[in-house]
Amino acid sequence: MKFVIVLACLLAVAYANEEADVVKSYQEVNPDSFKYEYELSNHIRALQEGVLHDKENWLVKGEYEFVDPHGKHVQVVYTADEHGYHPKVLL
Repeated sequence: MKFVIVLACLLAVAYANEEADVVKSYQEVNPDSFKYEYELSNHIRALQEGVLHDKENWLVKGEYEFVDPHGKHVQVVYTADEHGYHPKVLL
């Protein structure tokens, strides 16, 4: 499941920002944890990390940020667990 989340995020950014270059990229994948971070030249940045809480449930936290079409900086900080996705938007 974690690979699907990471892949979906990376593909969405890649298709939406064809002109952006990767400035920073890091990933670490283990059987019971993962962490990734990337930053693009167009001021998009994301990081996410998760740990396997029990044999079936992941505890994930992360954030991403970007500049919207009106030039406003948007940051989303979130957690995800067996109860769902819990975002907090910071403008």
